[in-house]
Amino acid sequence: MRLFSPGDEQRISAAIADAEKRTSGEIVVVVAAQSDGYHYVPPLVAAIVSLLVPWILIFFTALGLVEIYLIQLAVFAIVTALLMPASVRTALVPPSIKHLHARRRALEQFLVQNLHTTAGRTGVLLFVSVAERHAEIVADKAINELVAQGTWKAIIDGLTAAIGQGKATEGFVVAIGAIGTALAQHFPPGAHDPNELPDHLIILP
Repeated sequence: MRLFSPGDEQRISAAIADAEKRTSGEIVVVVAAQSDGYHYVPPLVAAIVSLLVPWILIFFTALGLVEIYLIQLAVFAIVTALLMPASVRTALVPPSIKHLHARRRALEQFLVQNLHTTAGRTGVLLFVSVAERHAEIVADKAINELVAQGTWKAIIDGLTAAIGQGKATEGFVVAIGAIGTALAQHFPPGAHDPNELPDHLIILP
């Protein structure tokens, strides 16, 4: 499934380039389809269900142990198969667990995209994980020490509201511009200000 059209990707990439013209900071935008496969969910749920089945059959039927065992195996296989679709697996995971997985992947991407290696420690990651409905901004130490508390949350709130209204691209463009404005207040562009990281939108499976 394509998350953005080529035109949308170009608009977001252009917004990154425009924002970085106003600051020495580096902005990277990463959108992940999901932060974890949750492949453990189907067998886990199937195991719980299949463990309950024998007790029901023992108390309410006259089946023998062999028949009950075969039914238990069949229940495990059927429940596992029914829960295999990615949308079903994800839906069964508690929101707090999904948040932890998305948070972990955001921190991983901060390192993978080399945001921690910028010369002035001025890297900012805008990360969105679609399946988990999670969005956050991860900024390097030099930035977090200066940017006012609540700035990132306000930007994320605006982005998630736009996504909820079906205006994802517009939301990203506005969020990126707001990040650039916040950075420009403390990290204006210098005389020698190389573009250390790519400006294009990064999309992950």
